[in-house]
Amino acid sequence: MSEIFKRTHMCGELRMENAGETVVLNGWVSRQRRLGGLIFVDLRDKTGIVQITFDESVPKEIFDRAQALRGEYVIGIKGTVRERASRNPELPTGDVEVFASDMILYAEAATPPIYIRDDDNADDNLRLKYRYLDLRKLKMQRNLTFRHRIAKVTRDYFDEQGFTEVETPMLVRSTPEGARDYLVPSRVNPGQFYALPQSPQLFKQLLMVGGTDRYIQIAKCFRDEDLRADRQPEFTQIDMEMSFVDMDDVIGMQEGYLKRLFRDVMDMEIETPFPRLTWQEAMERYGSDKPDTRFGFELKKLNDVKAVAETEFMVFRNALDSGGDVRGICIEGGSKQFSRKDIDKLTEAVKPYGARGLVWIRREENGYKSSVNKFFSEEQLNEIAAVFGAAAGDLILIASDRPKVVFDSLGFLRRHIAGMMGLLDDRQFNLLWVVDFPMFEKDEETGRVKAMHHPFTHPKAEDIPMLDTDPLRVRADAYDIVLNGVEMGGGSIRIHDRKLQAKMFEILGISEEESIQKFGFLLEAFKYGAPPHGGLAYGLDRMVMLLAGEHSIRDVMAFPKNQNAQCLVSDAPNTVDEEQLEELSIRLR
Repeated sequence: MSEIFKRTHMCGELRMENAGETVVLNGWVSRQRRLGGLIFVDLRDKTGIVQITFDESVPKEIFDRAQALRGEYVIGIKGTVRERASRNPELPTGDVEVFASDMILYAEAATPPIYIRDDDNADDNLRLKYRYLDLRKLKMQRNLTFRHRIAKVTRDYFDEQGFTEVETPMLVRSTPEGARDYLVPSRVNPGQFYALPQSPQLFKQLLMVGGTDRYIQIAKCFRDEDLRADRQPEFTQIDMEMSFVDMDDVIGMQEGYLKRLFRDVMDMEIETPFPRLTWQEAMERYGSDKPDTRFGFELKKLNDVKAVAETEFMVFRNALDSGGDVRGICIEGGSKQFSRKDIDKLTEAVKPYGARGLVWIRREENGYKSSVNKFFSEEQLNEIAAVFGAAAGDLILIASDRPKVVFDSLGFLRRHIAGMMGLLDDRQFNLLWVVDFPMFEKDEETGRVKAMHHPFTHPKAEDIPMLDTDPLRVRADAYDIVLNGVEMGGGSIRIHDRKLQAKMFEILGISEEESIQKFGFLLEAFKYGAPPHGGLAYGLDRMVMLLAGEHSIRDVMAFPKNQNAQCLVSDAPNTVDEEQLEELSIRLR
């Protein structure tokens, strides 16, 4: 084996207090430049960059080798830390430099296809193809280290709270609920398949039946679904379950965890308990069950306002007569900021959410300008504006349609506009709980009742009598933790009574035969005494993304997939040879 310089420090650690010390560093050449009789090399490792200086006091052979260095060459350095003559305030190490006395070249490097710097603006697919180069960037190394720290604090906290970390199987039975499963063929059972787990849900409930009492796992999960900025086909959950608890117990445990996480990882103290909103209140005020409360623009309902309730303006009239809603938001100071052309763009932006248009009203110093001036008198516009507390210079935007369309459209619009106005501060962290979700919702395509969360969620005890009479009014003992408009985690108290679970399947149209086929092992376990239990799971990737101030989970994962669920580094998925398929009893069409 060739010689290795045993390093004494990391590049990004050196400060003025190290002046005079002899140090050994290893890393990559970020850049090299010559100035007269001096050669300067920026040396980089995962902690940062420090300047290395070669002068003519070093042996000529070392000076010549330093002169031949190029970007991404891998080298080792021995030298002395000195105060830097021309300081660089851009670098944490900018007060010092290392005067080299010796150097070793570990590896030369071809010119990389992407720049190794945080602001390279490289095409995403190119970044993912050469991910091992992309990972050399300081931002990526910071993110991976940050993720590690979150995982460590998580394990430490739950260990102190009496949780046991248990690994659940990766090869499980396919239970096609929600997203599509990834299937794995079985060689020893020809024609049969495992599935990769979408979550450890059933196994963690079995752990409660098995007496584990408090379970924790940082678990890999898989869902075959369309991708977006905060979604990947394989992702990681912080998954947990607790026995003999109610909702308040689970929430209290999580608030202690998040307080510890923010303190130890973010160096921030957050106040607990967090605000709680019922699902109904979240929808009424914010149009979303994951509301962002960093700004205002709350929804206001106009159905009962006389000017709207008695109107002959057909857009509102048709919505009200068909049982729909008329609601709006008020953008403080928005009248001047948003031109008519801007409002037209906002109108287009809400169309994917089902809205067919927006009514706009500008409140000005001397009256109103609006898209409905000919349908409403100034007195009636005053009545509408009063609901919002609108002042001169404000802009009101109104949607009317089925409640879901109105909520979805305005929920999107308020956050979209806040982003345009620079109101989404990544350094502000507004945490809240959304509770009391509906137990069921109606599938708009089939008209069938389906579970809003999953069929193992316990209904609110006081609502159980309505399961037979009015199931759509039943609330779930479910809770989501929301951070800045993103669902960071969610959970529920689970059903532990076999008869109640059977009732749930019946309402969802799952026959006894089908329930036994899909979930028989869980139902069988319940026969032998199951404790009351509940839990929660966080999306670890999403949590890291939010706390790191990133906008894509790909920036906090080492080797993510691209938009087509491909790993461009390893060229997966790929074809396999005929012999492998034959072993698995598979024939391709």
